[in-house]
Amino acid sequence: MAWITKNSGGMKIERRNEPYLTAEMRERLTRVTLPRYETTLAALLPTLHEVQHAYGWISHQAMMEIATFLKITPADVIDTASFYEEYWLKPKGQHLIQVCRSIACEFCGHEKITQAIKDRLDIDVGETTEDGMFTLIELECLGSCDTAPVALIDETLHERLSPEGIVKHINAVYAAAKSGDAGVGSHAH
Repeated sequence: MAWITKNSGGMKIERRNEPYLTAEMRERLTRVTLPRYETTLAALLPTLHEVQHAYGWISHQAMMEIATFLKITPADVIDTASFYEEYWLKPKGQHLIQVCRSIACEFCGHEKITQAIKDRLDIDVGETTEDGMFTLIELECLGSCDTAPVALIDETLHERLSPEGIVKHINAVYAAAKSGDAGVGSHAH
């Protein structure tokens, strides 16, 4: 059997001209965050959060900038960012659909909810639509077992879902986007 190799050592990191870790971020991190930690490595998680909060994800360029700023290895940053599910290492859609897959939602048919979303948006779990509108993920529990199956669209919890119901909610987000109403799908239920 032949080994298939990849040129990971020669990987090119896409770079933009302006830094992700801005001067304002560096100043705030230096003034507020770093003094709270004994080492700069200990400040890695809040630094990753700062960048993700600003951009919605953490690019490879941003990880390299964070490593330089904290004076740690790029491997430490990449290993940490890729370990935790809460960090996005690629851009996500404008709207995040999170389907609960806990045992209660499983018994109540979450698979049909996920399939309806996949069919409507023509994506799989973990993917983003071509238009950049939606990213679909599944979570272990959304804490609403008594109203299963449930899903979040942005910060709005949708309960007692049916496949038709979730498609209706997705269509409402699309309609709101066309009309310029950013509020649909983004408020707590």
